Amino acid sequence: MQDELAKRLSQLDRAINRATDQLGLEVKQAQLTELEEQVARPELWHNPAQAQALTKQVANLKAIIQPWRVLRAQVADAGELIEIIDDELVDEFAGQVKSLEQSFTGLKQQLLFTGKYDQGNAILRLSSGAGGDDAQDFTAMLERMYLRWAEQNDFETDIIERSAGEVAGVKTEVIEISGAFAYGWLRSEHGVHRLVRLSPFNAESRETSFALVEVLPDIDRPDDIQIDDKDLRVDIYRSGGKGGQGVNTTDSAVRLTHLPTGIVVTIQNERSQIQNKAKAMEILRGKLATLQQEQHVASLDQLRAGDSAGWGAQIRNYILHPYRLVKDTRTKHEEKNVDAVLGGNLRGFQLAYLESQLGNKNKEGR
Repeated sequence: MQDELAKRLSQLDRAINRATDQLGLEVKQAQLTELEEQVARPELWHNPAQAQALTKQVANLKAIIQPWRVLRAQVADAGELIEIIDDELVDEFAGQVKSLEQSFTGLKQQLLFTGKYDQGNAILRLSSGAGGDDAQDFTAMLERMYLRWAEQNDFETDIIERSAGEVAGVKTEVIEISGAFAYGWLRSEHGVHRLVRLSPFNAESRETSFALVEVLPDIDRPDDIQIDDKDLRVDIYRSGGKGGQGVNTTDSAVRLTHLPTGIVVTIQNERSQIQNKAKAMEILRGKLATLQQEQHVASLDQLRAGDSAGWGAQIRNYILHPYRLVKDTRTKHEEKNVDAVLGGNLRGFQLAYLESQLGNKNKEGR
């Protein structure tokens, strides 16, 4: 049995080497070293926004690299121990080898992230659609679902903007989700979501409502998406709010319009005009990057106005009546435990989507 375990460890070691080569872990380590040197320079902190962006990049790279380092060290240690363990400890050691193999299976999912921005943070924008109060309530259900998902998977969240409905729920909301591969995991959620249920707002009648989920890459390096000043209109106006000291007393809200595409981004929740503009620019860059991917063009100059996924056909149906089912229209993956899905259990949908995208890329590459 010891020979079999030694063989499994050797196979696991080779598989780890192949995976880390494919992920470019040595390149990432070099990037991390360079970024850590930049963060250590005192002058960097004269620009807090840039310092914060670099700190996020450092945290994300560490989150990617460290688990592979630990696994590789554990496999190496196990390879040495297998030569000297007693027969009485073989069964216990076999359990440790199985645990290492399971850890590798989990980490290997990173190979599914092949997009340019997959390894970074994400910006989630939720908008209620057709369905009135039901649609706004559905948007709030999605808000809870994504916040639960983030919490369960150790991602940090920051609600940038939230506009509540008059009766219930949410009209629009912007959430920043930070952590390694946040955008890669959430790409599966981009599109229109549809809910069918007995309405709590309309005498228990069956209602269909819609919400739009936009998943945008949080681009840490502004140079990746350069926006020409002549293509940008900036409008400043008075912020809305719930009242209280200092509210509605300054013109701090910012509306950015990207003239070539007609994309509009408005932010008013930050404390100052400068902060609102910086956050709006961040979201605009994410929207333009997403549009660039959708239209398969090499530069922003080639983007066409009004050609985006937007309010097209729904990507996922949430059926609560007359039966209970959540089904993805693209991958056909479905879950009968609706409460678990709405409670943040999205991994099945996400893996099905990532595997389908990887399969499509492989077909195109033939």
